[in-house]
Amino acid sequence: MSGSRTPSAGRGTRPEGEYEVEGLAFRDEGADGAGADEAQDASPPPDADRERRVTWQKLTFLPLVLAVVLLATWLWFRQADLDQLSRNAIGGGQVWKALRQHVELTVISTFFVLIIAIPLGVLLTRRPFRRAAPVAMTVANTGQATPALGLLALLVIWLGTGQKAALIGIVVYAVLPVLSNTIAGLRANDPTLLEAARGIGMSPLGVLTRVELPLAVPLILAGVRTALVLNVGTATLATFGGGGGLGELITVGITNQRMPVLMLGSVLTVVLALLVDWLASLAELVLSPRGLEARA
Repeated sequence: MSGSRTPSAGRGTRPEGEYEVEGLAFRDEGADGAGADEAQDASPPPDADRERRVTWQKLTFLPLVLAVVLLATWLWFRQADLDQLSRNAIGGGQVWKALRQHVELTVISTFFVLIIAIPLGVLLTRRPFRRAAPVAMTVANTGQATPALGLLALLVIWLGTGQKAALIGIVVYAVLPVLSNTIAGLRANDPTLLEAARGIGMSPLGVLTRVELPLAVPLILAGVRTALVLNVGTATLATFGGGGGLGELITVGITNQRMPVLMLGSVLTVVLALLVDWLASLAELVLSPRGLEARA
């Protein structure tokens, strides 16, 4: 019949796994395993083979350096000639009290910075409030541009001496990096990803919590890390407002020209700042979404 098709002359000689449909030949790649090998090569590596974020060098190097610094300071202290005034300044648990107050000031101020700056940054990236973002950033910039000691003095005049004035001053001084990084991180999100999330039926709150904030986490954590280090440094000024902290040792050492007391307060402040920065860097590595890791 004219409508019938005759088999191709070479059809009987085709290798196993190769077929012909309407005159077009194709090969079943799974027949000889080649396709399976290619698919295996294209598949992502398992989690066990991924490069570890937190290496043992990251966990041990800085703590060992800080331990050596503290040990050297302690050995130097044992050989230093301390007079009665120096002994009174560092004796009777005064060092531990100052250190505890300094840690309290840092932790409490950072907590308030987070609950103020991150929600405010989220709010200022929503459409009804975007026009207020420049005003809020100007206020935050003004807070950090103001000399910390002058700001603390104004707060002491207004609120009186104590930890309350010191905490407010530290919070005002550290809001800017967290606020600016939160706004920058949310604005840097790819609009196509947000449209795709809305397209599959996510609510605005779901898009924010499941897409926008996870993508902005690295920048937000970088701002928190900066704020932590700022808080440790600014807390040394709390002593001028009656807030305590390691600034008391530094002030006594400078005022009375007692080098051992000044050295102890300075070393403890530096060690605390580096330790806080190290802990924040570990949190930044662990909390950043795995999908945002840079691939070589």
